[in-house]
Amino acid sequence: MDPSLIAATLLHSSADAIIATDRDGAITFWNPGAVRIFGHTSSEATGQSLDLIIPENQRARHWAGYREVMRTGQSRYSGGDILAVPALHKDGRRISLEFTIVPVKDAAGHVTGLVSVLRDVTVRVQEIRELRRKAGTAQT
Repeated sequence: MDPSLIAATLLHSSADAIIATDRDGAITFWNPGAVRIFGHTSSEATGQSLDLIIPENQRARHWAGYREVMRTGQSRYSGGDILAVPALHKDGRRISLEFTIVPVKDAAGHVTGLVSVLRDVTVRVQEIRELRRKAGTAQT
């Protein structure tokens, strides 16, 4: 199978969100999965800061980590480790995400941005919380 066909199929899928950002954290790519998960159309999101989907109380920590990846080109989440974080839907709801990030580098090896693959795990997180609550209630 043609690798470019595979790449295009993944990029335009609605299963998972695929978001690319530049060095400053401005959104440069927003696929149909991102539309489904976050509620913003591609035209609404492209060019905007990632603050669009980051809860205000998480922003300082997010941007510190983002700047570190831009500086070093390294992230523990680019090797397959998964990061779990809260995020914001367009309607203001908080959702739970798991994602990986991959630094994008130019020919000289300098980081020019990031690509993230994100999955909405809100339902699973809520189910786990409910099971824990029930287990705690049953033990008392």
